[in-house]
Amino acid sequence: MDIVIGDPHNIPHPVKWIGNLIALLDRKLLGDIPDAKSDPSRRNQLSETLLGVILVISVILITGTAAFIAIALPYYISVKLGIAVEAVLTCYVLAMTSLRKESMKVYRELAAGDLDGARRAVSMIVGRDTNVLDETGVTKAAVETVAENFSDGVAAPMIYTALGGPVLGLIYKCINTMDSMVGYRNDRYMYFGTAAARLDDTANFIPARLSAILLILASAVCGRDYNASRAFRIWRRDRYNHKSPNAAQTESACAGSLGLQLAGDAQYFGRIVKKPFIGDPVRMIEPDDIIRSNRLMTAASVLCEILCLAVMAVVCHYLA
Repeated sequence: MDIVIGDPHNIPHPVKWIGNLIALLDRKLLGDIPDAKSDPSRRNQLSETLLGVILVISVILITGTAAFIAIALPYYISVKLGIAVEAVLTCYVLAMTSLRKESMKVYRELAAGDLDGARRAVSMIVGRDTNVLDETGVTKAAVETVAENFSDGVAAPMIYTALGGPVLGLIYKCINTMDSMVGYRNDRYMYFGTAAARLDDTANFIPARLSAILLILASAVCGRDYNASRAFRIWRRDRYNHKSPNAAQTESACAGSLGLQLAGDAQYFGRIVKKPFIGDPVRMIEPDDIIRSNRLMTAASVLCEILCLAVMAVVCHYLA
């Protein structure tokens, strides 16, 4: 279903509801806080951290309960209806098609020679300042997004859904969404977002590493544009070249597979953030690498699906 329809924009999406819930609790719990730079003495680190813990627990409990009820009630009415609802919710958990569509919008703008359009398109999927990026910077940002989001947008939710159905899949999505909304080291969320950021790091620890391995394996079957042995070597060397313990896992595997150098310094909110490079510049990056990264991501997604089905089959066999 995800491959065929993706995420329809005109249909209510559970992740959007989760985002609205997080925003509401953010306003209610944290409210307006003083600027940490102008008056740090008015900030209470312990209090804001505990409020962040309350946010995390509340969002997980509400999301898990709502997901369970949304599945249990249809099953109570009819098994076929329950299966249909469970299938739709599972589809909503995955983001492979939407990730491919959004990144390919960047490619199409670059192919048309519209750099401003490409900057606008990539600004929808990255957090850095895109108005200062040249064609190389825009392309690199899109490739990095596909590589990094393969883990938290495809593989991790697929794995958690295989383990605990769409209830656990949606709980993972709420953890990931909390991190993307409040898990920042800025003035507002420097304490409040700690719990969300740490929980997201923990939830993604194993899936990120498994995702990197899947990208390496996919490199062996995707054709001559990919190099599995180099992907493995760069992954081993550069997998921790990021402030996040998980982000560089998949970026390094993708960079090695394609022979690219990713990451490096980037500008956020007008400020240059120093970052180490990931990968070796075997060749210069080009817009077609967006297509190549999507092909690699799709192949790795198929391998992940096969792995999940195999594990589920073994578990069902022993439970039977």
